[in-house]
Amino acid sequence: MKKTRLTVAQALVKFLDNQYVSFDGIETKFVEGIFTIFGHGIAVGLGQALDENPGGLKVFQGRNEQGMCHTAIAYAKQLNRRKIIACASSVGPGAANMITAAATATVNNIPLLLFPADTFATRQPDPVLQQLECTDSLAVTTNDAFKPVCKYWDRIVRPEQLMTAMINAMRVLTDPAETGAVCISLCQDAEGESYDFPDYFFQKRVHRITRPVAVDEELDDLVQIISEAKRPLMIVGGGVKYSEAGETAEEFCAEFGIPFGETQAGKSALKSSHPMCLGGVGVTGTLAANTIAEAADVVIAIGTRLGDFATGSKSQFQNPDVKFVTINNNRYHASKLDAVKSVGDAKVTIQALAEKLRKSGYRSAYKDEIKTAKAAWSEEMKRLASYSYGEGFEPRIKARDPRTVGEFNALTGGEITQTAALCAIRECIDPDANIVTAGGSLPSCLQRIWTTDKRGAYHVEYGYSCMGYEISGALGVRMAEPEHESYATIGDAGFQMMHSEIMTAMQERVKINILVFDNCSFGCINNLQMSHGVGSLATEFRYRDENGGLSGGLIPVDYAQVAKGYGLKTYTAKTIDELKEALADAKKQTVSTLIDIKVLPKTMSDGYNSWWNVGIATASAKPEVIEARDRVMKGRAKARVY
Repeated sequence: MKKTRLTVAQALVKFLDNQYVSFDGIETKFVEGIFTIFGHGIAVGLGQALDENPGGLKVFQGRNEQGMCHTAIAYAKQLNRRKIIACASSVGPGAANMITAAATATVNNIPLLLFPADTFATRQPDPVLQQLECTDSLAVTTNDAFKPVCKYWDRIVRPEQLMTAMINAMRVLTDPAETGAVCISLCQDAEGESYDFPDYFFQKRVHRITRPVAVDEELDDLVQIISEAKRPLMIVGGGVKYSEAGETAEEFCAEFGIPFGETQAGKSALKSSHPMCLGGVGVTGTLAANTIAEAADVVIAIGTRLGDFATGSKSQFQNPDVKFVTINNNRYHASKLDAVKSVGDAKVTIQALAEKLRKSGYRSAYKDEIKTAKAAWSEEMKRLASYSYGEGFEPRIKARDPRTVGEFNALTGGEITQTAALCAIRECIDPDANIVTAGGSLPSCLQRIWTTDKRGAYHVEYGYSCMGYEISGALGVRMAEPEHESYATIGDAGFQMMHSEIMTAMQERVKINILVFDNCSFGCINNLQMSHGVGSLATEFRYRDENGGLSGGLIPVDYAQVAKGYGLKTYTAKTIDELKEALADAKKQTVSTLIDIKVLPKTMSDGYNSWWNVGIATASAKPEVIEARDRVMKGRAKARVY
């Protein structure tokens, strides 16, 4: 047996450099590089190994551990989970900063490989700098907090453990059904310990991502139900995108006359121009999709977790005899809503299902319903695109305190509505550009308004709804697809939360375009508060008033000036014409850009025959709260109870 004496960190780097994946016969290198912010926990351990011999791995410098992980998530997601960038941090706060990103990756089933440094395995220098001391167990460190948000977790206290830990890490990272965050905790003294590693540990490994098809018995169950459906509806989830099953699903829907609605993760897996496309479904869905969903007698859910937004908190499907069937490579998700399930890869399982349905001569019974629903939504889209501030203006979202809109207009000069801004952006940027967002009200509007025929061009993190993902995500997307422009749509609240990786984009000379929607608020949650009888409490950006409350004047911020300090080309847009001019000029730039869009509060889209279940006070002295409570209770009565 040939052996090579290396430190744990050196062996780790060499192992990562020799991992490959094969999908549909195409082999690609799996690990592109390592994002890191060096601290004392890794600087002379993993850092030494990367400095001496990184092999083919690139080292990327992050600015915030959560931010760099978001970039890595977006990179892997945009490449349909075929390539990853690992992330490494120092012990303590650096490690803790990655926990939110780990949860984001796991919820969205995106591979994210994390190497947080840990305390000393020997415990001799305890408490080492940045160590969290748990008095009930000295074996517990900050890194134990990764356990509930990771698909695989391990800690390296001896060199020999690295081998089984990394083989299991790769097992999970390359498993379409179980992928997510993987945490390999590196005790900082163990990083530098030497061991005679067998050379076969460093051999080229090709991890095959396969396409298991659902078994015949399960497919026959689906055929029996679908063949009796008069008004079926397909829900397209992220699994369709990662399976690269978009064209297959389009052909299926066209052949059998089945319309489809999209989840946030599934949007852009299929083309928006497809005649059966109804757009987003559920709480952030279109009028077309939700109208068809209400009457659907069979729901075919493919590659989706069936979250509360897609199902309208389980109230979207009002046909009393509605049945659910699923195609999913994850048995847990396939079983939701008491569905009749088929477990397998989306593409090959759709193909097998189509073959069986074809033999039965099946075709849905829709006549003009789909065309009528799409036409009604088209008219609403025209209204949203033309919506502007002026005489007779009324906010799309009703608020008890209407002063905010006029106050914002007087303070900033902004007269752009959120929906009109998004329609203008869609009109002005390239058809094959990638759009990125997360959290807040922008995903709601984008899922309804955005159209694209480029597969994967709609990149939205909404599984964990993690605000602050947007700019880091746009960087990861552009790194994955340098040939396509990348646009981050981000609210002012999200920008304030995290824009650290702007500096990384500048360092890497990777152009991204940042569109800041400034409405002086956490607009989405402000609307949620006020529509449920709560006052505007700590969701608008206001000075403290003379009575000690947070209801003083709005606080103006010049986001263009902030970005200018980083070296970006910046613009401020207060009108639609100014926004269009800025977008046109931004396309000509080679450096990253930021457009500070002064967007009127309360002008996002809302409603469209859906409902979202939220916790509500069931007792209150305020009549507005009691009224909201009654609405929630009516919604709960309509929802399915499993």
